[in-house]
Amino acid sequence: MISTKLKRYYDPTFTVSDDYKASLPDLQNGPASLIEGADVPIQQVGISDFKLPLKYPRPDGELITLETSVDGYVGLEAGKKGINMSRIMRSFYEFQDDVFHPDKLEEVLEKYREDLDSQSAYLRLSFNYPISQESLRSGLEGYQYYTVAIEGTMNTNGDFRSFIHLDFEYSSACPCSYELSEHAREKREVVSIPHSQRSVANLTVELNEEIFIEDLVQHCQDALMTETQVMVKREDEQAFAEMNGAYQKFVEDAARLLYEELNDEERIKDFVIRCVHMESLHSHDAVSRICKGVKNGLR
Repeated sequence: MISTKLKRYYDPTFTVSDDYKASLPDLQNGPASLIEGADVPIQQVGISDFKLPLKYPRPDGELITLETSVDGYVGLEAGKKGINMSRIMRSFYEFQDDVFHPDKLEEVLEKYREDLDSQSAYLRLSFNYPISQESLRSGLEGYQYYTVAIEGTMNTNGDFRSFIHLDFEYSSACPCSYELSEHAREKREVVSIPHSQRSVANLTVELNEEIFIEDLVQHCQDALMTETQVMVKREDEQAFAEMNGAYQKFVEDAARLLYEELNDEERIKDFVIRCVHMESLHSHDAVSRICKGVKNGLR
């Protein structure tokens, strides 16, 4: 029962003194005797999806500001009750005016380890990245948005690793369906339309050195050829149909084409590719997953 002596009142004039602040309870930094459950390390503790506008570099030297979702974590050692959760955000905000790229994350992770007295740290910045795309024949332009995340990890030895995650959408025309459609036309004079579907390649690349998102997108375009379109008139739709006919592919083909394209990129140390063809014929998806094959690398 609430004491009748307590006031149901918020005092907007109340000022926090140093003595009052020191008197506040702090269970997160309490003794190990307060730990609930097993007294073991926790690999990642922190907060996810706090948002703020951040600046990113373009290949032409210009900067772009994008709404960014941030996930920040540190490792928690055994014998510690918890971390100061607000410090994850407050430490990151010290960098809010900087330009972000994969190598920049190393500086933030060092700050996390120092401010939160932790041996390891993790950071992921997620955003939608716009690149102007010209239509195939009509000369129109529109913005294609790519789902991107840059990720950094730092282990207990201070070793830093950086990654880029990219989702690339494309069209996949089924070679089998094409052959069956042509058979129906030739043998029975029946109009038949081969099926194709919107598809997506989920790429995770570990970097040897910096690479622009535009460069990674260009690798996907060169490998698959049939990226989905933004601005389309009739002549563009026809061109896209012709392009799908020229570059038919099974989901296995898509994975191998991307492997071939990325394998010779010196700025990429390792990669994993997952291609998903969201079948128009079936009620399920066709999936192919491939990795570079680096020993003890990404799987």
